[in-house]
Amino acid sequence: MDLFGTAGIRGSARERVTPELALAVGRAAGVDAEEVVLGRDGRETGGALADAMAAGLRSAGADVRRVGVVPTPALAFVSRGRRGVMLTASHNPPQDNGIKLFEDGTEYDAAQESTIEERVAADEPPAAWDAWGDAERADVLDEYRTAVAAYAREFGASLDGLRVAVDCGNGMGSVATPHVLESLGAEVVALNANVDGHFPGRPSKPTPETIGDLVAFVADSDCAFGIAHDGDADRIVIVDADGEVVHEDTVLAILAERYTRESDALDPVVVTTPNASARIDERVREAGGRVERVRLGALHEGIASAEAAGGDVVFAAEPWKHIHPGFGGWIDGVASAAVLSWLVAAEGLGALREPVTERPYRKVSVDCPDGKKAAVMDALETEIPDAFPEAAIDTEYGVRAEFPDGSWTLVRPSGTEPYVRVYAEADDVDGLVDDVTDLVEDAVANT
Repeated sequence: MDLFGTAGIRGSARERVTPELALAVGRAAGVDAEEVVLGRDGRETGGALADAMAAGLRSAGADVRRVGVVPTPALAFVSRGRRGVMLTASHNPPQDNGIKLFEDGTEYDAAQESTIEERVAADEPPAAWDAWGDAERADVLDEYRTAVAAYAREFGASLDGLRVAVDCGNGMGSVATPHVLESLGAEVVALNANVDGHFPGRPSKPTPETIGDLVAFVADSDCAFGIAHDGDADRIVIVDADGEVVHEDTVLAILAERYTRESDALDPVVVTTPNASARIDERVREAGGRVERVRLGALHEGIASAEAAGGDVVFAAEPWKHIHPGFGGWIDGVASAAVLSWLVAAEGLGALREPVTERPYRKVSVDCPDGKKAAVMDALETEIPDAFPEAAIDTEYGVRAEFPDGSWTLVRPSGTEPYVRVYAEADDVDGLVDDVTDLVEDAVANT
């Protein structure tokens, strides 16, 4: 049984993430817990799924604290010292929903997810009738928002005089980011700042195509910059004062450099993913740290691995999603908004971007049947190094080639669709993509 993808369980609330599944996953997860905090985003199907999840958890013997409609990072925050369940489909369309499981503020790892899958498949009965858990409701938003603001204040500056536009996308950022930034002194203009599971203002996924209203507003205003969130406020997209969407890897590089530079660790480490830009490595090296990469959706596993090897992880991120270890071990778009606002207030977004090398970037998908993916990737582990002898090759998560000038390419199989993905960043990105795509197409044809 394959329930979990790279970000929990996700899919149609009528066909995949049904009340029946929520009940089964709750019963499987409740076996390990004395107490579970349970939250959901604002989707229309969330209430019924939360009822089913609570029933499953309680029937396994766990006490449930229902915290209502909250951002995913707020649920992660209050799962410290206990287990947590968040019902969210993040940036998926409104007909979808999903399940994320937490322990002590960190998403379940692959081994824990495998255990849940085995228990769901076994369909074990509930606990004894006199061992079922209780339930209570709790309000955690104020505690979370106060904690984010306190963390941002540690950077030492007020946001007085900073004007920021925040597009909440009718999602959970509505109840967090404007409040936090205003408490720090910023003047906030909030767009789509009511929670509505239909996402009437724009699609839940913030992309250059979907945040056109924010782009236009910031370009015509005196806002220093703009922020856009997805449905559960773990993602963040940044728009500069001219209405240009700042590349997600540039945002990542700015934060990674700052955390590395301000760390007093002997071995500061930034954890990111194979599809993230070499501009991150450049800025982290300049600041005296190093970068470790881990598969998509496994930042928490990468943090654990780096720390087990003696490194001090100062920041972890994949595009659009950031973990601030000084605050907690979860992905937190609200904390990112607060920290970035402080950096912009102190130095200006232009000055922060100036040292970051921004090369052209492309991503393409090559058709490849699922049954061929393993053989194709095996072939490419030889063919890509042969084609690019000057490149440093890493084959841990796909095949990544990094060139002496900082350009790079990555080839990896899609985990959900019949494609092999090609990523590239280079001054001549079209030429590099064409060369790599030819290698992938040949491998598909010949395996």
